[in-house]
Amino acid sequence: MHKIIYTGPQNQLAAARLAAGDGIDVAWVAAEPAAIASALHDADGVIDASMRVKISSEMIAAAPKLKVISCATTGADHIEVGTDGRVAVFTLREAPELLAGLTPAAELSWALVLACARNLPAANAHVRSGHWVREDFPGLMLNGRRLGIIGCGRIGGWMLRYGEAFGMNRVGYDPHIDPPTGVAKASLNELFETCDVISLHVHLSDTTRGMITEDHFNRVKQGAVFINTSRGALIDENALLRALESGRLGAAGLDVLDGEPEIIDHPLRRYGETHDNLLITPHCGGFSPDAVAKVVAHAARRAARHLIS
Repeated sequence: MHKIIYTGPQNQLAAARLAAGDGIDVAWVAAEPAAIASALHDADGVIDASMRVKISSEMIAAAPKLKVISCATTGADHIEVGTDGRVAVFTLREAPELLAGLTPAAELSWALVLACARNLPAANAHVRSGHWVREDFPGLMLNGRRLGIIGCGRIGGWMLRYGEAFGMNRVGYDPHIDPPTGVAKASLNELFETCDVISLHVHLSDTTRGMITEDHFNRVKQGAVFINTSRGALIDENALLRALESGRLGAAGLDVLDGEPEIIDHPLRRYGETHDNLLITPHCGGFSPDAVAKVVAHAARRAARHLIS
């Protein structure tokens, strides 16, 4: 019998076992480095639905039976596999039909737009402390403003639809696909210089790492809102911090930080402790029980097929 370890919400273990089928023993393992490293020693496969632990090349080298890592996520930059091809790595990027109906990440991205535009966390904290001064919380009206989307694929496409519903003028940048009908094409520089809301939706790769530079943040329109729910390493985070500190960038909403989940000493997290113009969530954009059940089942089936093929 093949053994697969599953790291993810424990309440989805039954779904993973059912999807894997007969002949596969799926065992839940806590998303902790020591626990995963120990469980890998005799594992044939991994279903990773947590992304909380970096699976290092050393951990993989110490797992001689390991043949497949199937991620219930679109990214796998937390996994270090060698070039010998011994371990196959699958992600949801190979399942476009499944992804097409999953909207939690896009919905969280738009929630960050609204929260930043209206300074909702600070307004809520204001009332919770017993105050009621609305003049302290002027909001940005989105209707008629310019929305810039970097990456016009699945999530970027949903963001453009949401922007249309809010009456925004929409532009998109994507070197691989054209923006949808009704959305103007823009260069990165033009997008930063003219947009009131900028949202980043790009996969992390060797070519996209650091694609948003200090020059882009220096060009950003005064008072703009910047959203990143993709990966922290796509941007120059120090430049983002300086743009927030200077006031040139009005606000930022992030669901990702470079180096996560080790974020205690991250400069952006520390800044967010005392500044209301930065909102950070713990990479929870895609974490909705409805969606998680579907992606865990898919990842389990993919891993099982690889092992028994």
